Amino acid sequence: VQGGEAGGITQQIGATYFEQKTLLSQTKRLNETEKFDITIPGMLVIDTPGHESFTNLRSRGSSLCDVAILVVDLMHGLEQQTIESLNMLRKRGTPFVVALNKVDRCYDWKVCPDAPIRDALKEQPEGTVQEFRSRSENAKLQLAEQGVNSNIYWEMGDDDWENSDFVPLVPTSAVSGEGVQDVLLLLCQMAQRKIWRQLMWHANLQCTVLEVKQIDGLGMTVDVLVVNGHLKEGDRAVFCTLGGPVVTEIRGLLTPPPSREMRVKSDYIHHKEVKGALGVKLIGNGLEKVMAGTPVLTIQDGDEEEDIKAEVMSDLTSVQDKLSVDKLGVMVHASTLGALEALLQFLREETDPPIPVSAIGIGAIHKKDVTRISIMNEKKKPEYATILAFDVDINAEARTHAAEMGVRIFTADIIYHLFDQFTRFMDNLQEQRRQDAAAVAVFPSIIRILPQHVFNQKDPIIVGIEVVEGILKIGTPLCIPQLGGLHIGKVTSIECNGKEQETARKGSSVACRIVNETNPTITYGRQFDSTHCLYSTLSRNSINALKENFKDKLENEDWRLVVKLKKVFNII
Repeated sequence: VQGGEAGGITQQIGATYFEQKTLLSQTKRLNETEKFDITIPGMLVIDTPGHESFTNLRSRGSSLCDVAILVVDLMHGLEQQTIESLNMLRKRGTPFVVALNKVDRCYDWKVCPDAPIRDALKEQPEGTVQEFRSRSENAKLQLAEQGVNSNIYWEMGDDDWENSDFVPLVPTSAVSGEGVQDVLLLLCQMAQRKIWRQLMWHANLQCTVLEVKQIDGLGMTVDVLVVNGHLKEGDRAVFCTLGGPVVTEIRGLLTPPPSREMRVKSDYIHHKEVKGALGVKLIGNGLEKVMAGTPVLTIQDGDEEEDIKAEVMSDLTSVQDKLSVDKLGVMVHASTLGALEALLQFLREETDPPIPVSAIGIGAIHKKDVTRISIMNEKKKPEYATILAFDVDINAEARTHAAEMGVRIFTADIIYHLFDQFTRFMDNLQEQRRQDAAAVAVFPSIIRILPQHVFNQKDPIIVGIEVVEGILKIGTPLCIPQLGGLHIGKVTSIECNGKEQETARKGSSVACRIVNETNPTITYGRQFDSTHCLYSTLSRNSINALKENFKDKLENEDWRLVVKLKKVFNII
């Protein structure tokens, strides 16, 4: 599965079914010593993305599961998203095991493919075992800081197992397979010893939409997780969409072959009927707008259709808020609804400043999408004439049209890369705008000439000054409001202790060179002297340019000075 993911990172949610015979064969070596009788009929594994922006997909996964595997990187310890996942599991009271992954990254690790972890550790040199010990102690300490008691699972006493607060740690390597048997067997043990009551199958349909996806040859399909109950071909199913409930006949029930993931392209197996727990792909009409994370119900004989519709829609409000759009902003396209939600959440909450979104879409990008977002150019917001495309195809016609309409399309298979591309573009654009605005924007300042440091009285005037308020910057035009706004000249250089600098802030004393191209005869001591304070010459345009391009360069007291200077220069 990991090989099929962009960057080897889970980018979307998926489900894989292991039959009982698979569990028996996978844990065979370990079970020779453990002698545990596996009676569960199978195991459905939901794989959710780890990185921060995918909270929505993770919470969807954690709300569906009976028992969870929390993967912790042995090399890096608890990451932000690991802590987030941990809190989700505790909030829902889901029992879990911790897989201490990347054990093969310990120095001088000898690979023992797919071996039980204790067998693999016996083969390692003393130094490697010591490194493993110290790193796992670190992980235990970090978990303890989060209020989780944990121990390497074979070192847990009977009391620890009885104590529901204790979490077993299983060292694993996802690359070479050490410890994977241990995780599977441990999950089977937990299922049969601790949570067997809640695992009992019942006939009431409990089914949740994982993803909505366009598949070539099948059209729009819905990946669902059937936890309990039956689904049959021909059932009338009720789905939740933004436009209200949709009732459709199930035309097909497809599952991947056992031990293959739902999202990995393979020949699907067709079923007339399926029962939980199983990940199933549903085919039907009108599924384009089905919302991921919402329940699916079927209408049976004697059911009130309206009641079932109302029940399906009850979940929608929380999802709806996430998919709302702004009047101005970029367009976001993703391959699935879950990924779209994650993208929107990241753009609004994790980026600083937030990136507004004015249009959203699922699936490939066509010419009409380009036309739709190109209106941002007309609205004088060319930076938002941009499409962020995550894991989707772009029609050749759309590419050509985008070049003609001045629309940028950023594409990536990894959600992080998409943000990086857009942020880089915005940074460059901001820098370009700052350079363009530098001639217009004037930073606010009030300076006082130091009479004992006058080096040249005219053309150019070179004097020592003290910055009384604000920021003096090269290029700042200076005037004296007391003398009817007499224009003294522009600052062309600032020096402090023989070193040139771009700016001088409040309280600093520097030498500055002032050039007056329109009136080179202006002379210090004749038209003005050190009793007059010099002010930055502000105008409405210069203040607007400051607000738009240099907001982050000014502090609160600098903005207060701008307000004060507006009164001096009678700027409305």
